[in-house]
Amino acid sequence: MSSNNRTVERVLTGIPATDGAGVNMTRVIATPELDHFDPFLLLDEFRSDDPDDYIAGFPDHPHRGFETVTYMLAGFMKHRDNKGNQGVLGPGSVQWMTAGRGIVHSEMPEQEDGLMWGFQLWVNLPATDKMCEPRYQDIPASDVPTVEIEEGVTVKIIAGEVAGVEGPVKRVTTEPLYIDAHLDPGSQVSLPLASGHNAFVYVYDGSIAIVGNSTKMIDRGEIALLGDGRQLAVKSDAGARLILVAGRPLNEPVARYGPFVMNTEDEIRQAVEDLQQGLF
Repeated sequence: MSSNNRTVERVLTGIPATDGAGVNMTRVIATPELDHFDPFLLLDEFRSDDPDDYIAGFPDHPHRGFETVTYMLAGFMKHRDNKGNQGVLGPGSVQWMTAGRGIVHSEMPEQEDGLMWGFQLWVNLPATDKMCEPRYQDIPASDVPTVEIEEGVTVKIIAGEVAGVEGPVKRVTTEPLYIDAHLDPGSQVSLPLASGHNAFVYVYDGSIAIVGNSTKMIDRGEIALLGDGRQLAVKSDAGARLILVAGRPLNEPVARYGPFVMNTEDEIRQAVEDLQQGLF
């Protein structure tokens, strides 16, 4: 076992939550037990084949001061904003939206039945970037590279680099790694991580063992917050699917009010005032 292996610092289970106009989901980060994990502010998994759980969607709502990342596993979601942008996210596609100084958008189901499954991650912006111009990185599934890095282990690389292959998301201040890893039964792998970056694993199917100073089992619906190190050693007896996410911590104050994340309470009050005055 390598001394560079990341160990598991905490294991938490997501909790039921409702957001938007009544979408049922599992909240993993931004809970009473885990307010945030710098630079990550929120992680939700939405997964249901009952339209009543998702059909109301997320009507127009504002954001300022951070980035939202939507990654679809199944189903279709239509995005529209007050700048005239729109598009449909389908299975395997990604939207990395930098809200910056402010945007008002909606995310509504583009289906009336069937499975809707995916993740939304919020990534903080440093103080120097919080008032930047909004921008999108809309990435179809065909542009997300899939690499078999060990026998029985394939990874989809959304952001960052694995095995010399770079993901399509670019120019993000926190230098993120975001991969979707599939492990066949009996497989194992060591995944590289930048030392000093905060990292977590969320298992969304099956179970894994993380090998560090000791072996820790992580089951479906659990998030493992990792200690420092340069790699993550994972194995799975029965097979598993997981997301591994890492990023450079900002180590800045977090002032948070609903869809606004700034550094001070004064900046939050200004965001509310700007929204009311139609300045988004």
